[in-house]
Amino acid sequence: MSVRVEEVGDGTEWNELLAGSRGGSPFHRYEFLETCARHGDATVHPYVGYKGEEPIGLFPVLEARKGPFTAAFSPPPDLKVPYLGPAPLNAGKLKRGKRERRNRRFVEAVLDRVDREFGPRFVNVRTSPDYDDERPFVWAGYDATPRYTYVLDLTENVEDLRMALNSGVRKSVRERADGFEIAEADLGDVERIIEGAARRHAEKGADYNVTPSFVTDLHDALPDGMVRAHVCRHDGEFCGGEVSLEYDGTVYGWQSYGDLSRSVPVYDLMYWHIFRAAKERGCTAYDLLGANNPDLCRYKAKFSPELRKYQALNRATLDMKAAAKVYKRLR
Repeated sequence: MSVRVEEVGDGTEWNELLAGSRGGSPFHRYEFLETCARHGDATVHPYVGYKGEEPIGLFPVLEARKGPFTAAFSPPPDLKVPYLGPAPLNAGKLKRGKRERRNRRFVEAVLDRVDREFGPRFVNVRTSPDYDDERPFVWAGYDATPRYTYVLDLTENVEDLRMALNSGVRKSVRERADGFEIAEADLGDVERIIEGAARRHAEKGADYNVTPSFVTDLHDALPDGMVRAHVCRHDGEFCGGEVSLEYDGTVYGWQSYGDLSRSVPVYDLMYWHIFRAAKERGCTAYDLLGANNPDLCRYKAKFSPELRKYQALNRATLDMKAAAKVYKRLR
C-alpha cells in the first residue's frame, strides 16, 4: 500500500501525533514551527504520512523564497534550530524489514510532494539524533554529512555527575564563588542573554539572527515550562545566562552567554546549577546542542557527556552551487 501525505493545519492534532513519536523534539512543536516561519519569512508545511488511515510519520518542511530561487529546509536556516526532519510514528513494534520499507516510502512520498508543490532548487534537512535511518535520502540523491551533539545523562545521582566532571570544573563547583547567584530569568533578562550572545558572535565574525522578539514569541506560544531561562549575577550585576527548551524529559541548551572577563567561572557555575535544577524537575537528559566546533567541544566534553550523531542532508538541481551563493548574498 502506498503512503499518502497530507498537510495538517490543526496545531492540536499535530502536537497530539508528535507526542506519540520517539523522534520528536521541541523544534517539532506546531507553535515552534509557526514562529520560525513568521520570523524566517517562510511557509511551513506540516506533512503527515499515512498508510491507510494509520499515521506513520511527521516531516515538517519550510519553504523559503529568495528572489527567483525557492529552497526547502527542515530545520529553517538562520534561527539556530539544530535539527528537525522526519519523526516516525507507530514504528516501535515493527520488525526491521517492515520498519525500513515504511520509513523509505514515507520519506520518498514527502520529498516527491515537496518537488511537485514548489520545486525547490536546493533542499537542506538535518535529522534529530533519534532518527537513525537516513538512507532513503541518500538513495534519493542527497549528500549526507555526519554531525554530532553531546547529551548528558541526568539519571545519575548528583555525586556521580559531579565526579564525572573535568577536575577544573569540579574545583569551580566545589569552591563556588562569593557573590555569584543564579535564578530563573524574566523576559528582560532573556533579552540581555540574547543580546550578549549576539555580541559574542559578532566578536567572532559569525552570523547570529536570533532576536529577543523571536525568543519572546516562542515563550508566549509554547506551553508553560517549555522555554526556560536562567540568569547569572555576580555581586548583583548581570554576567550571563541561558535560554533552554524542554521537551519529554530532555533539556536542550539552546542559547547562552557568559561574561568571560569576570573573576568567576560563569559557564562552569551556570551549567552545574542548570543540570541539577533540571534533574530536580525530573528531567533525564541534557542536550548541549552541538559537538561540531573543536573549540566548543573542548569545553563541553568537560561534563563527560555521551557523543551522539545526526545527519545533514543536502540535495539540489545542477545549479545548486550558484543558487546557494546568490541565496547567501540575498538573505
